[in-house]
Amino acid sequence: MWPIFSALKGVSAQDIKYQSSADNSSILQNVLNTAYIWAGVVAVIVIIVAGFMYTVSQDDPSQVSRAKNTLLGAIVGLAVVLLAFVITNTVLNGVF
Repeated sequence: MWPIFSALKGVSAQDIKYQSSADNSSILQNVLNTAYIWAGVVAVIVIIVAGFMYTVSQDDPSQVSRAKNTLLGAIVGLAVVLLAFVITNTVLNGVF
């Protein structure tokens, strides 16, 4: 279908030149930002699950401890993701 439209306009494949506007650092930054977003979403889901675990633990010490450890791990993981985001964006944007 697209060749029909280009034939109607008189444009051939040789007339179109591909120009990439993205360099390697911006591609890397986009990939990393996507990974950070997904890691943040997973961390928030784990925090919600840990809260649910804490709520249904019925004061069982082992279940309360497990929920608290899960919550602590999710918060530490989220902090690591945020720190990695700051460091990589600082390096890739050439602040130093």
